[in-house]
Amino acid sequence: MVTAPMSGVSNEAFRLMLLKHGRPDVFWTEFVPVNGLFSKGKKAFIRTLKFKEAERPIIAQVFGTNPALFEKAARVIKGMKFDGLDINMGCPDRDVEKQGAGAALIRNPDLAKQIIRATKKGAGNMPVSVKTRIGYEKEQIKEWIQVLLKEKIDVLTVHFRTRNERYKPLVHWELSSRIVKLRNRLSPGTLIIGNGDVKSLKEAHVLAEKTGLDGIMIGRGVLDNPWFFSEKSPLIRERLSAVVNHAKIFVKLNKSGNFNNVKKYFKGYLSDFSGARSLRDSLMRVKSITELKDVIDDFKNKYKE
Repeated sequence: MVTAPMSGVSNEAFRLMLLKHGRPDVFWTEFVPVNGLFSKGKKAFIRTLKFKEAERPIIAQVFGTNPALFEKAARVIKGMKFDGLDINMGCPDRDVEKQGAGAALIRNPDLAKQIIRATKKGAGNMPVSVKTRIGYEKEQIKEWIQVLLKEKIDVLTVHFRTRNERYKPLVHWELSSRIVKLRNRLSPGTLIIGNGDVKSLKEAHVLAEKTGLDGIMIGRGVLDNPWFFSEKSPLIRERLSAVVNHAKIFVKLNKSGNFNNVKKYFKGYLSDFSGARSLRDSLMRVKSITELKDVIDDFKNKYKE
């Protein structure tokens, strides 16, 4: 069971907190643009890819459209000692698609093939994988998924929605058997991971067994529940301490970063108990670790578990 590469979420601080609460089998980083790794701002993108040995195995995810830059990026990522490189071919974000990247590549399978081949060349013996969707406007397993499998990638992660469905309709898990059968015929060595609205570790295991998929990728389910992989039900005081710890780690790793960026995680820690919403509202107004601790301490003094 693995974590999804969520932009603005799957950063090092978040991953380190998952190590404390219950780790996945494999971590994915946030995605970075391949051209960014060779731009004037490359230091920031390299910083985004930083990780600690305890996070292994960990996969770096990249996006873009230039095969030559993918080859160069693969060499850089291999040099950083990642356990694999993943190509994003499923992100529906408009800014990403304007570049012809992400889900836009579903409409450009020839370019997608060039990118995979160039990435493999740069990666050498480092595993290369792809994360995508079942199609753009409709299911395109034959026209799209088949193209990817013929490239003999090491892992294929499929979000079982189309690009146009984004994140709202039901997930089409019923299509997984077709993809598994296609994999068995075209590329038996490729692992298939499914993705889409999995709410619990138990559900993930049931899906894997039922569908024949090799694994399940968890995205928003982990954001809403940092104890997802341990299945623990933490005490309220443990939740409160986790908020402070996460903020401390975030500030330490992002000394010049915007403190507000850590607030997106608070709902996952502080839900489903009396006063949680009011506490979150108060925390959304804090501007520093000191203010955050004051609000938490005040709540602890008033709250009786």
